[in-house]
Formats: sequence, structure tokens, C-alpha cells
Amino acid sequence: MSALRGVIFDLDGVLVHTDELHYQAWSAIAERLGIAFTRRDNDRLRGVSRADSLEIVLSLGMTEVSAVEKEVLADEKNAIYRQLLDRLTPRDVAPDVLATLDELQGRGLRLAIGSSSRNAKVILDRIGLRDRFDAISDGENITRSKPDPEVFLRAAQFLALTPGRCAVVEDARAGVDAALAGGFSCFGIGDAAEHPRVTWRLEKLSEMLEHLTDR
Repeated sequence: MSALRGVIFDLDGVLVHTDELHYQAWSAIAERLGIAFTRRDNDRLRGVSRADSLEIVLSLGMTEVSAVEKEVLADEKNAIYRQLLDRLTPRDVAPDVLATLDELQGRGLRLAIGSSSRNAKVILDRIGLRDRFDAISDGENITRSKPDPEVFLRAAQFLALTPGRCAVVEDARAGVDAALAGGFSCFGIGDAAEHPRVTWRLEKLSEMLEHLTDR
């Protein structure tokens, strides 16, 4: 780990938990379409782009809509979600997260966000973490969502580092697949910790510090 120079964090489920907000927004869309949608279904959408998430929701009800209707539904979901994001504050960030970021920065590591969400910057602003990161790669600068590694490769590029010099922190299995496909080592937390090929498994974020050598 002595060669590590940067850490790329997924956002939702790693630094802040917005799964419930996503669930509420997608539930509203599913209900309007007459599709049963559960929290277990919502788990399948972790790390997946809005467009691909909509395809999954539609498949649950074996529902077909036009390309234009898909755009309308995706925009409607985002509008609902953005309203729900107004509830977020810096108090929604766990002390463990803040302490870990402080320690990583103190060791001279460069930090980036690697999130498929187009709302990443809005979320970071709401929780007061935007200025903690040297780079942000999100749904605004990629064309392929996880498990494609593009979002992490862009983040490493923004940090001026190679994938071998960066570690990714993920909570979704698709995110682990993306990290490994891009040549990154990967910390897995939550569901991602159960991925059979994840590099390190975490129960809480601060445990990653145990795997890092002092600068």
C-alpha cells in the first residue's frame, strides 16, 4: 500500500446514505405505473445510472414505454429526489466519515468522488463535504455507468494518478466490478464487502486506515 497516492469514494452509501430517498422517489414512479417496488428492488439500483435504473424498474412490471416517456419518467424521478435532498444536512455525515477524511488528507492522500449520480455535487454541497475533495467524477462527465470503470478512470485522470496508485471505496457490487475492471484496488463496505473479489472488506469506513501505511 506504500504506492497509494489517492482514494476515490463512491458517494451514496459510503459517505452519506440516500438509499431511502432514492427508494421514495422510485416508489412514486413505480406506483404511478402500477409496478410493485420494494426496498430489495431498490438495492439493485445501487451504483446504476438513472436511465439504467428506470429500465430495471420497468422490467419489474414488464412495462414498455416509448423513449420520450422514459425521458419524462427519469426527469420526474430526479425532480422528486432533488426535493427530498433538501432534507440533507452536514449532520447526516457520520463522525467516522469525517475522521477518516481528516486522517487521509493528513497523510497527504488526494481524494476524489467517483459517483454515477448527476446529483453528486448537490449532495456534497448539502452535507458540507464538497471542499474536501480534489476532484469529482460523476454522472455529468461519463457516458457509461458502473460496472463500466469509466467514472473511476476519469476520477484518477482528474487526480493525475494511474489506477494502480488509487484505491476505490464502494458499497455496491457493481462498483466493485467497475473498480477491478479499471485496475484499481477496492475497499468494500456494506453489500460490496460480500463481493468475492473485493480487495479489502470493511465494517466501517475508518477500518481502511489500518490498511494504509503512514506517509
